[in-house]
Amino acid sequence: MKRFLSVIAVMLVALLAVGCGAPATEEPTPEPSEGAALKTGFAVINSIAKSKDAGEEAGLAQADSTVVGVLVDENGVIVKCVIDAVQTKVNFDATGKITTPLDTVVPTKIELGTDYGMGKVSSLGKEWSEQIADFAAYVEGKTLEEVKAIAVDETTMPTDEELASEVTIKIGGYVAAIEKAVNSAVEMGAMEGDTLGLGITTNIAKSKDATADAEGLAQAYSTYTLASFNADGVITSAIIDGSQCNINFDNTGKLTTAVDKVFVTKNELGDDYGMKKNSGIGAEWNTQAAAFAAYITGMTADEVAGIALTEDAPADEELASQVTVSVDGFMACVASAAATAK
Repeated sequence: MKRFLSVIAVMLVALLAVGCGAPATEEPTPEPSEGAALKTGFAVINSIAKSKDAGEEAGLAQADSTVVGVLVDENGVIVKCVIDAVQTKVNFDATGKITTPLDTVVPTKIELGTDYGMGKVSSLGKEWSEQIADFAAYVEGKTLEEVKAIAVDETTMPTDEELASEVTIKIGGYVAAIEKAVNSAVEMGAMEGDTLGLGITTNIAKSKDATADAEGLAQAYSTYTLASFNADGVITSAIIDGSQCNINFDNTGKLTTAVDKVFVTKNELGDDYGMKKNSGIGAEWNTQAAAFAAYITGMTADEVAGIALTEDAPADEELASQVTVSVDGFMACVASAAATAK
């Protein structure tokens, strides 16, 4: 009986404590998370090291461009990574005459796919486009420090067992480009859950033969667009850039541009590109490219494709007040970025 009364007493004390305390309330339902902000980063590394003089064989002006885009979270983790490369080759003979058609459109290595030809010589039987996609996926979820710590041999081929089972290409140049992209990353509107796409167009149309009075020119002219997209296909961040790798040679087929010359992009050149002084609106190329990128943020790729043009420049009064350069190349790159976004 005493035990029974003790139990009743404890229950009464507990009930009184609840009754005397603050009224019980339901926990509020958490608001759905809109996702965390991500930083968008982009990098291009150009090299003309494989160029060579003409002799018994044709001369070669070759520009190799490694291109990387990333989305990075607040902890420095790479959430998305896209990698591509362009290998622009212009041949010329021992008289300085260009033998590559100037209307050649240069595809990227990913666009080449099996035509690049690595699959048939790879020990894995895998094409470059497949291997670079595997490498990009491998670095996602890692910080820059972890990417730089990936084990490689003296040629920078992976020695990490997991990675080496999928990738046998030399990764040193790609790691350098990833580092440059991550270090340049800033918040531009991309959010967790966005996809990331890269578009590149390259031509050699402005190349020209050497003469007795003037050097020849092999120009690899590339335009780049990196864009992130939300679930509705709306652009949440965009970076537009370009590069001109100008390789000169004389009328005896000798290169006159040092093969160790470093070519930076137009955005990196900034005011040194020299458009501002000739611009009708007093704006440098990089400023105009940034204005166009800001203008298309919030649009879908279809809406970008519908931007009205007059002789390849914007016809819209608002946009034309900030951008007078030809934007048809920008728009083509946006379409490619949307089509390849992942």
